[in-house]
Amino acid sequence: MKIVRFLDSGREHFGRLHDDGRTTLLDGDLFDGLRDTGTPATVGKLLAPLVPRDILCVGLNYRRHAAESGAAPPAHPVLFMKNSGTLQNPGDPIVLPRKLRSDQVDYECELAVVIGRRCHNVDRADALAHVLGYTCANDVSARDWQRHGGGGQWCRGKTFATFCPLGPALVTTDEIPDPNALAIRTIVNGRTLQDWNTSDMIFDVPAIVEFMSASMILDPGTVILTGTPHGVGFARTPPVFLQPGDSVTIEIEKIGRLTNPVVEET
Repeated sequence: MKIVRFLDSGREHFGRLHDDGRTTLLDGDLFDGLRDTGTPATVGKLLAPLVPRDILCVGLNYRRHAAESGAAPPAHPVLFMKNSGTLQNPGDPIVLPRKLRSDQVDYECELAVVIGRRCHNVDRADALAHVLGYTCANDVSARDWQRHGGGGQWCRGKTFATFCPLGPALVTTDEIPDPNALAIRTIVNGRTLQDWNTSDMIFDVPAIVEFMSASMILDPGTVILTGTPHGVGFARTPPVFLQPGDSVTIEIEKIGRLTNPVVEET
């Protein structure tokens, strides 16, 4: 099922997005079960498919991206976090920081994993049974703050407001039995800058869930960003960073297209 979260007359709803473009209202709870009522829905404003409990992220998780970054493949998944203020809806702007100025804001298309059942010390064989579904994410990154202004930590450059667009839909696992066989790309102003496949992950989704849940609790609603393929802006010649007026689309096979404009912070 493709699940969307939206506003209609100021009220928040979940809906089922059908292949023909229709949306019908869902009743129930995202984690305890949703039922399709069959009632046609009017989507006034599309929201991120959920408000994450936590946002965990994996860095350097595609072989060719690690190579373009000049880094050796890591021995374990590289964990960092984004705070809740980074969440952004489809269609709403990515805001370029100006209070703490960055002129090196980069795009990163990523497959986002949404945890549906409490995870603690989950084995690889059981990992996907704890996943509710998948959505598109843009791990927007201020490279200057990430690489030089964070004291060796990535979080400062990764946690500016609006730096985690999610959407447009949460696609349940029955529609994506293998999350490591999906085409994934980034399109900026109509130009495709990343175009690869999730099969290139160093640590696949079951391995990530197993590692993240080891001696650590992942509650329902935890979102895990699984890394980005090669083609990011800082590694291009010349570098390509986001500018006011740009439009960024993250596209993942079987999930859809997440598009956000880019504006300056005022």
